[in-house]
Amino acid sequence: MCLITQKDSSAFFPIFITMLKEKSLTRKTAQQKERARELLGKLYEYYPNPYCALNYTNPFELLVATILSAQCTDVRVNIVTESLFRNYPTPQAFAHADLQELEEAVRSTGFYRNKARAIKETAQRVISEFKGEVPRTMDDLLSLRGAARKTANVVLGNAFGINAGVVVDTHVKRLSNRFGLTRHKSNTDKIEQDLMALFPQEEWTNLSHLFIMHGRAACKARFAKAPDHEICRTFGIKCECQKMRDNG
Repeated sequence: MCLITQKDSSAFFPIFITMLKEKSLTRKTAQQKERARELLGKLYEYYPNPYCALNYTNPFELLVATILSAQCTDVRVNIVTESLFRNYPTPQAFAHADLQELEEAVRSTGFYRNKARAIKETAQRVISEFKGEVPRTMDDLLSLRGAARKTANVVLGNAFGINAGVVVDTHVKRLSNRFGLTRHKSNTDKIEQDLMALFPQEEWTNLSHLFIMHGRAACKARFAKAPDHEICRTFGIKCECQKMRDNG
């Protein structure tokens, strides 16, 4: 999700490691955790500088960009937000925006009516309930329209350095299954719980970036022949590419 021109927002926000308030994580064996550690190390070897793919300069812009990213590519979102953030530079500007004009501004991202309303109402709530600042807790973020858990994880991890969970998008879901890290095919909450149990908390934000980067570079949704990549060959135990290799 989350090539970025973040303009070093990390310099303005302290890094926190939060204690989990979630239900107990799935139990994992030492062997499973060691395999996850090896996978993480190999991902860093190939992708040493993981980053969020959405362009933003402050937490509210990232929140808006993430809302727009639902069922839309990061590339398209970045094209739209270039002018969007210029025309609506603050939460106040979004809160007072004409809804029809905002809809037109985000039309090309899809589901534009819902997204425009969500952004406008989110801006209004950020102003009325949080003094114009994006909240830094999962519960508060989830109180915003259009901010589900994935959106909250993106904002907390990338804008504030708070590893509250793992962003599970289509790439992360696909690779988690192909790597044999979860038995859940489509339940993103349970996939997230499995990943949180396997990988160190301080790596949760980068983990999703690493999966996304590998998913785009090699482990794509569809391929005509098995990708010739060390990570795929070594860790893709549940991937159809292994059958393709076995069959020659």
